[in-house]
Amino acid sequence: MPLDPFFRERLRTHRRYLAKKAWQDLTARFRPEKPAAPASASASGKKALTPRERHRRAALNWDRMELRTAGIPGPDMETTDVAVPVDGHPDVRLRIYRPATAPIPAPACLVIGGGAFRIGGIDYPTADASCRRRADRSGVVLVAVGYSLAPEHRYPTQIEQAHAAWVWLHAHAAELGIDPDRIGLNGASAGGCLAASLTLLNRDRGTRQATLQILEVPVTDLTGRWIDLRATYALGIPALVALRELRSVARTYLGDRSRAHEQYASPMRAASHAGLPPAVVLTAEYDPLRRDGATYAKKLREAGVDASATRYLGVTHDTPIYVGALPAARRWEDEVVAALRRL
Repeated sequence: MPLDPFFRERLRTHRRYLAKKAWQDLTARFRPEKPAAPASASASGKKALTPRERHRRAALNWDRMELRTAGIPGPDMETTDVAVPVDGHPDVRLRIYRPATAPIPAPACLVIGGGAFRIGGIDYPTADASCRRRADRSGVVLVAVGYSLAPEHRYPTQIEQAHAAWVWLHAHAAELGIDPDRIGLNGASAGGCLAASLTLLNRDRGTRQATLQILEVPVTDLTGRWIDLRATYALGIPALVALRELRSVARTYLGDRSRAHEQYASPMRAASHAGLPPAVVLTAEYDPLRRDGATYAKKLREAGVDASATRYLGVTHDTPIYVGALPAARRWEDEVVAALRRL
């Protein structure tokens, strides 16, 4: 199906961004290194931001703008922030969303957001709004995971944080008014990788397993084995540029890219997928990760796991953000809400 008209202008902007980034990466190899400027060199007297800090600030501003122009704010509801200790790793932040419609005890779902492992988080406006809308519509308590970002914190920090959050949620279910027998997992993009890996970790460590896993545009193999460059070709993005970006994501998260062959980094590569929870997998036609999601659902089915896979036509990787402007995004959210109600 042709690309939805909504994405055409965004595609032109993304092409310019990828081309600029590729050119900067290429020319940086031939520029002499400049001595670092002193911390007090900025005109305001404040310490200058690093390139990564500037990138994260720009991403947050972009996210705020997208919610304002093409999203839907979430309703007011009770929220609670907690910090959970993680053995050998930084504490992990959790934000608990309790809708007024939630029964006691209520079903719950641990939500792990995306951002290529290096941006994003529970404070991003679109992430917060999504949790509020989905909790309100489903009557399910959502618990968003604010995992640490790479490269400051690399694999397996994020998976250990997710596991600690999962264990904590079950240990405190009674005081939170949550039914421990009805707790699911939801992960998007990089968060989909972490959610899928968590189900493997739960199985292998004998931790209580999720009732359901909902994976949205997940990356499931960081070696790039299942990257579908036909999707980027259809968007007019050169394969070299797309591969460079995808490899950069894996390198930033893993440090050593050879670790992509480990099952908790790339859940697609697990020796067995038996004993994992039922799965709902959503992918987008114009997304190079579409095969990651579809093939992972196939692997689950072959292992005897109940798994469905839906591909949304004419749309891209970040479709769920645009519920205020895109009918496909609203239908996408409907499907996620329906899956949550299964809890």
